[in-house]
Amino acid sequence: MIRHIPRLLGILALVAIASACTRGDSGQQSARGGGADDIGVTTESAAIPGATAPRSSGKTVSASTIGASAGQSAAQLDTTSRAEKAQAAAPSGSGRKLGVTIASLGDPSEAGFWIKTPLVGSETNGRIVNPATGKSANVRLIPLGGPASGGSQVSLPALQMLGVSLTDLPEIEVYEG
Repeated sequence: MIRHIPRLLGILALVAIASACTRGDSGQQSARGGGADDIGVTTESAAIPGATAPRSSGKTVSASTIGASAGQSAAQLDTTSRAEKAQAAAPSGSGRKLGVTIASLGDPSEAGFWIKTPLVGSETNGRIVNPATGKSANVRLIPLGGPASGGSQVSLPALQMLGVSLTDLPEIEVYEG
């Protein structure tokens, strides 16, 4: 009987490991308030004592929201009115050039004409220009943390006004005033 105890303990250890693997990350999900439908990102650093996980935006993605907006076109996401588009397209004064930045599409659910850029320290009005096409848009300049050489996020309607594909990363000029 005593000879079988190590074998029995080995089997129990395998069952415990298998059980933990089939449960997935339920312990971490409950700690952050998620449930069985949450898809959590796990990192091996969670298993290393003293290690920290990469920082995230804090947004939780659940299985019910993945692909929810996949059926929406850019036109459906653009909620700006004709008056707002006319105001953004209106010619403006030259303004002071703040610099050149690499632009990417910002949050398409945020309405209006704006650019989040590290080139400004406080919110103000300004203009962005696509030097490749000469097209411009009057926008709200919103500070974005990071070095001045960092990229910027531009609203969907502003990128469309500049004649830029939503997947491109163009260099654009930023003007204050």
